Amino acid sequence: MQNSNESFDIEVTAQYLKDLSFENPNSPMSLIQKDAPKIGLDVNVNIQKFEENNYEVVLNVTATATNHSDETIFIVSVAYAGIFDLSTIPEEFHRNVLVIYCPTLLFPFVRAIVSDATRDGGFPPLMLKPIDFTKLYQQDNEQSIN
Repeated sequence: MQNSNESFDIEVTAQYLKDLSFENPNSPMSLIQKDAPKIGLDVNVNIQKFEENNYEVVLNVTATATNHSDETIFIVSVAYAGIFDLSTIPEEFHRNVLVIYCPTLLFPFVRAIVSDATRDGGFPPLMLKPIDFTKLYQQDNEQSIN
C-alpha cells in the first residue's frame, strides 16, 4: 500500500484456525452418489480490535454440498483468523485494509483447509474459487445504503 511515495507495512502477528467443522449427515449413502453436488458458499469477515492498532480478522467460510434432491451431502465450516498490526497504516485506511486486504491474505489457508477436510471426509477435494473481497465489500456497502 502506498500513499505519496510513503510505504506502509502490515504486520501479520499470528494466524490460526479458530474453528473447523465437517458434517457428513447422510453417510454412507452420500459417499456412493455419482452426480456432481451443488455447492452453496457463505463467506463473512469479523473484525475485532483488541489493542491499539491490533486487530483480529476472522474469515468465516461455510460450504454446503447438496444433491439434486436438495439433500445435504456435506457441510464444511472454517473460521480462520489472523492478528494484524496496522500501526504504520493511517487510520483512514484501516477499514479497507481489514475487510479487503487481510481476508485476501487469509483465504489461501482457508482454501487448503476446506480442500483437506472434504478429501478427508471421503469426497473429492473442494477447491474454492478465489474470492474478490473488494467486490464483496462494495456489495455489502450498497446493501447497507438501501
